[in-house]
Amino acid sequence: MQQADDATESALAAGERTTTHTTRLGGEDLSEQVQSWQVERSYATDLPAAMRAFSGSSSAQLQLQLSGTGGVSAPELYAPWAPRTTGDIARPGQSVVHRGGVGRAALPAFRGTVRSRSAQAGTDTVQVTALDGAERLRGPALLPKPYAGFWWGRPVASATWCVDELLRQAGVHSSPPPRYPEFAEGQPLTLVHATLHGGFATPYGQPETLPHPSSYTWARDGAPHEMALLPRTTGVTASWFPRSRVTVPGSRLFAEAWVNPAIGAGDTVTLELALDRTGNARGSMRMEVDFTEGMVRLHSDTVGGSSPYFYWLWTALRTLKGPWHIGVLFDASGTSGSSVYPTMQPRLTGPDGTQLVGAPATFTDSDGLQAAAELRELKLVTDMAVEGVQLTSGLSTMPSPSVFAQTGTWTKAAELDDAILPLYAVPRVSGSQWEVVGQIAKASMSTAEFDERGIFRWRNHTRFSRTPTQADLTLTSVRDIASLTLTEEIDACRNYVVQPAKVWEDFGTVAGTTYTDTEVRTIPANGTLTVSYVMAEEEFDIGPPGTDDDSVVTSGSQVRFATSKAGTTAVKGAVDVLTRREDGYLVVRFSNRTTQTLYTAKKDGTPSVYLMTLKPEADTVERQATTYVPNTASERYYGRQEHTGETTDWIQDLPAAQSIADALYDAGAYPVPVIGDVEVLYDPRVQLGDVVRLTDTSGTRLDTLAWVVGISTSAAADGGVKQTLTLRGTQPNGTPADTGLTPDAAADPAAVTLSTYAQVAAAFPTLSALSASGFTWGEIKESAYV
Repeated sequence: MQQADDATESALAAGERTTTHTTRLGGEDLSEQVQSWQVERSYATDLPAAMRAFSGSSSAQLQLQLSGTGGVSAPELYAPWAPRTTGDIARPGQSVVHRGGVGRAALPAFRGTVRSRSAQAGTDTVQVTALDGAERLRGPALLPKPYAGFWWGRPVASATWCVDELLRQAGVHSSPPPRYPEFAEGQPLTLVHATLHGGFATPYGQPETLPHPSSYTWARDGAPHEMALLPRTTGVTASWFPRSRVTVPGSRLFAEAWVNPAIGAGDTVTLELALDRTGNARGSMRMEVDFTEGMVRLHSDTVGGSSPYFYWLWTALRTLKGPWHIGVLFDASGTSGSSVYPTMQPRLTGPDGTQLVGAPATFTDSDGLQAAAELRELKLVTDMAVEGVQLTSGLSTMPSPSVFAQTGTWTKAAELDDAILPLYAVPRVSGSQWEVVGQIAKASMSTAEFDERGIFRWRNHTRFSRTPTQADLTLTSVRDIASLTLTEEIDACRNYVVQPAKVWEDFGTVAGTTYTDTEVRTIPANGTLTVSYVMAEEEFDIGPPGTDDDSVVTSGSQVRFATSKAGTTAVKGAVDVLTRREDGYLVVRFSNRTTQTLYTAKKDGTPSVYLMTLKPEADTVERQATTYVPNTASERYYGRQEHTGETTDWIQDLPAAQSIADALYDAGAYPVPVIGDVEVLYDPRVQLGDVVRLTDTSGTRLDTLAWVVGISTSAAADGGVKQTLTLRGTQPNGTPADTGLTPDAAADPAAVTLSTYAQVAAAFPTLSALSASGFTWGEIKESAYV
């Protein structure tokens, strides 16, 4: 329920009937011109209406009737062809905020945008229809297609992560967004952005290393913003390929994450950049934070190296427990020669706003020298809860505290539930973002909605695992309930539940589609080259190809850069390579960071660009999770009642399917009486998903809890407000007893007296007499002629 002030609470307790409302369009108050209004919201569930369970998405709708003002009619002011100076206040897409309440106080009732307007000539009324935040999710749904899940045989994402990503695309954020998601020449660029909200997938970059699922869980309690990767053991490791393999020397890279040292298996976290040098050599630049020692260490050496490092000791790291924002600027922007001594600088923000900034530190030891290379991966090694790992290239300097915190660039407008439905491969999607969110909600028995304040809320089927025992609101026939109808039906019973799953049983990858360039490409000095390759939607993602040299040839996607078209001399650390999927193409962008022209040529002068997709070694196998308990009272009294869930790509393992089947069985083992639409005394605090207690002492003798799954509130011109609730019961009315009853059998066949042998022998003394009668054996046996 919404929180209300003391005045509203007192008015509701006293049964106040005087109502109020405020309505704003385009930020302007039009309350005095509202003739009538109606707000409707409900879950679009397809489960049996009588079942103690519900799911689906809810898109609230507000309908307004506006009158004119100042002697000018509403159609003249707000009709589609009205002057823009007045008409834009009611144009489609315009903001709408509506509040309603009792007495003189009003609570949020709706926040959204105009969907349509209609004006009839000769009247003083314009009808306006608005929809809530679901309108913001009308863009095309796009989800990444990483291969790491079936490569490792480990979950790479979850249904919850996919919902969060679809929201982010529409600008609805649950945590800080990527700093620079869009590519713009000469501007910073987000290379990796892993929210870790129930998955390792990322729209920018691609997961490479996945930890074993037994070593971590996903936690919301204690997460810096919404959800975090929570290690069960120390040293949990994940890594991501960047979407652009930038070069060293020549780059400034800013790595950051949100961590909470108060929860987890240990006290250290590391952010490391691995650099792909000549041959199989790997450079490393990393930051290690130890909250027990209160120390930050910065290293520059090789992967697995232990060279001298710079360090800072800060007492706040040991004493302040809670969410920390950690970051480090790796400055390898030097361009002289083929190597660089990097300069590094840490920045950390504590849970109380404490700012810790180290002075820039430049390595001078030979072990800290970074040779020519390309960025290979961002690696996270953590003992504690982590959220929002991000890597950005192209920053000119260390971000200020406000830029570091991304102050003013986003608003938290989404709340998630625990991560459910692990995914080894992200399903292919089509349609709008809101349509896909609805599909996921249906498949996972979850609910999706924007509340009265415009905050998106995602809730799982786990709400049905426990029957609520307390009500948010009590409604009685003595004062609150105007009408009430109860119905009980067999459709509410589901005591045999089957949930199919598309299970990955054979993990591994094989080569998919390959792309071999047909010509040697020329990359101008300090210039760029962009090439597009046709790529089908069903193909899994390809990261930037690795850069070969003459000492090693990488497997999979690869490219070699040479100083001549004949390919005589290979170069390393000279070209940034960026890939992105765009409108059915894989777009590859080569940025030459040197002052000489380079070519995409092998040593023999043939084209060197080679791209290879990966695909699963085997398809999924459909399995079924079944929940059924034989010989229960439910089956004895109601018979066996079956429910089979939909087969969907969103359920990819049996434990997930079993949890849904169990929830549906628990919700349907006994039928719950259907509570018809209940007209109640207007209460602006009621929200979808609330639990109300219904008490009827006048006739039905009802005293039970119910979930609110639909709300319709309307106000007429006279100020009267009518509110109707759609409810789902939370518990059955007990097990049948049939005391004193002897139910009739299911069938009552007609009684038939059968002939005995003696009777047949008496009627037909001889066989010839029996044969001569011409009667069938059935006729004789049933005594028809005996």
